[in-house]
This record gives sequence, C-alpha cells and structure tokens, in this order.
Amino acid sequence: MRGRTPILAMWLALSATLLFAAIGDGAWMQRVPERDRLRPNPFADNFNAVSGGEKLFHQNCAQCHGSDASGRDKHPPLRSDRVRAATPGELYWLLTNGSMRNGMPSWSKLPEQQRWQIVSYLKTLN
Repeated sequence: MRGRTPILAMWLALSATLLFAAIGDGAWMQRVPERDRLRPNPFADNFNAVSGGEKLFHQNCAQCHGSDASGRDKHPPLRSDRVRAATPGELYWLLTNGSMRNGMPSWSKLPEQQRWQIVSYLKTLN
C-alpha cells in the first residue's frame, strides 16, 4: 500500500490539473471559428440591449453563475478577465453552442437577439 501512495497522489494531482484546465482556462475559446470570433455585436453600445440582457441573464444564467455573476459552485464567475477579454463573437458562440464538457448548455433556443443582449450585458460586468 505504501508504494501506491505516490502514484495515487500523482494521479489525483493530474486529474485536478486536467479538470481545472477544462473548466478554468477557457479552452472553449480555442474551438471558436475565426469568423465567429470576429462577429460584431449588432447591439453594441445600446443601453436597451444591456438592460434587456441583464433581465435575460437573471432569467437564464443566474441560477448557475449567481445573480451577481460571481459564480456558484462549479460554475465560473463571469466577472472575470477571461470574459472581459473575450470578443462579443466568442461569447455569442459559447451561448449558442455551449460547452457540455464544462457543463455549459447551449442557449440556441433563445432568439439571436436575446443572445446578443446577454453578450451586451456580460461585456458591462467589471
């Protein structure tokens, strides 16, 4: 049993590292096609879109990401450098396609306009 302890410890460390990499490093961003990454938000700088996006966020996203977008349980905070650095197109792509590997469902059932409104709201978080 004593000889297995270092192997078990290494396996646990590797597993934790891989889990963090899948969730914590924004690996989903690498899967976003360039054409989607560069898509502009048609509602950029539209106060009404931000307000509508906030309402939609509370209806659809707050359950997992927290009402203040600070994250909850295994769900990451959206008030993060990663979200601030993401292009609107990347965020829209994630909302549309999800990342089931990381527990993020697709929100393609929401109309395109509503997904862009959520993106508008997310980009206002600091």
